[in-house]
Amino acid sequence: MTLPNFTFVIGGAASGKSAFAEHLCFQTKKPRTYIATAQAFDAEMRAKISAHQAQRGENWRTVEAPLDLPPALTRCQADEVVLLDCATLWLSNLLLAGRDVEAEGAALLQALAACPVQVVVVSNEVGHGVVPDNALSRQFRNAQGRLNQQLAAQADLVVQVIAGLPQVLKGALP
Repeated sequence: MTLPNFTFVIGGAASGKSAFAEHLCFQTKKPRTYIATAQAFDAEMRAKISAHQAQRGENWRTVEAPLDLPPALTRCQADEVVLLDCATLWLSNLLLAGRDVEAEGAALLQALAACPVQVVVVSNEVGHGVVPDNALSRQFRNAQGRLNQQLAAQADLVVQVIAGLPQVLKGALP
């Protein structure tokens, strides 16, 4: 299977988007790199990370990049497929670290455009819920919505996953 250069997989929490993205990467038959943005600050997150590791199996090179995604993308090797999971946790990390999310988002988009490998980016759709009750949550929701729009605009293929069912929004599945 030949994926386009940039595939964007979006969906709600626990929608099956990561499993779908992993499936796309497996289908390429290329060496796989997983760029992880999660940070294990508590037992629940450690368990979630372990479950994701078990789900995708052992044949992945893992790069931990909770904050600095562009350098991680520039170090990718031309013969591999890369799964970046996920843009949502990365954005949360940036906000909590007090970083400039607009500048960091622009740098990510530039790195994706220049990346010599096929990349699959996973992100959460956060616009279907209620309006958050605090300023930080509203800031996050708005920043995530803008980033998702920018990622979708740049992607060759955009797939939304709902209840484990992929729906192509842009482009075509190979």
